[in-house]
Amino acid sequence: MKIRTVMPALGALAAVLLLAGCGSDGEGPAKAAPSAGAPGYGCLEQARADKGLFALDSVAKRDAYYQDSDPGKAKVAVVFSHENGATLCDWIPFVEDFTRAGYATLAYTSAGDLPQDIEAAAKYLKGKGVEKVVLVGASKGGTGSLAAAATPGGSLPVAAVVTLSSPTSFGSWNGVEAIARISAPLFIAAQENDQPFAENAAELAKAATAPVKELKIYQGASHGARLLPQGTAKADLLAFLAKNAPSG
Repeated sequence: MKIRTVMPALGALAAVLLLAGCGSDGEGPAKAAPSAGAPGYGCLEQARADKGLFALDSVAKRDAYYQDSDPGKAKVAVVFSHENGATLCDWIPFVEDFTRAGYATLAYTSAGDLPQDIEAAAKYLKGKGVEKVVLVGASKGGTGSLAAAATPGGSLPVAAVVTLSSPTSFGSWNGVEAIARISAPLFIAAQENDQPFAENAAELAKAATAPVKELKIYQGASHGARLLPQGTAKADLLAFLAKNAPSG
């Protein structure tokens, strides 16, 4: 297992995710997600919204956004699960980084039933010809992704799981127990001053039994998806996936 502390990049990159509908764990009630019928969903240009927004058929209908890889007909897709109080908008700034790398992407706005929502996403992606999924989750979205990956019988095999600032447990999801049952490659990241989540990341990495696991503790205090545009985090994640869960 690799453990590294990485210096952050200077500048205003942290502002990238100041989007409509974004929130963070423990900061009051969740904001209402914009309606998928609203122009651009608040974070998408109208043309992209018209092309990619749809209603994901889960426990209830979920607003979701799908984008195929740049080459098209992707066989591996990334399913993005947001943190508490946020929406699919958290992930829109990064979608094209993944589609350029050959992955299809699906981000959705959850009302809390993450394992069921992730399974619904997998069913949808299977219908698109996708053969494997990479689960990427911010904060509780990461813990829910672990719970989903540890549940047998999913519609698609899990190629890798990525947690960003995720707690060891959230509600009924026990991340420590779940991660011990996952054999897929694991990328676990947090920023050192975002506590207790940096300590939680180390606990999750310690509990993991997967043959491939990487723990990244970066400098800073950003949480969830907001750590991706800082320093080498996004590049590290894409490199990890290219090596351990390639798109082609």
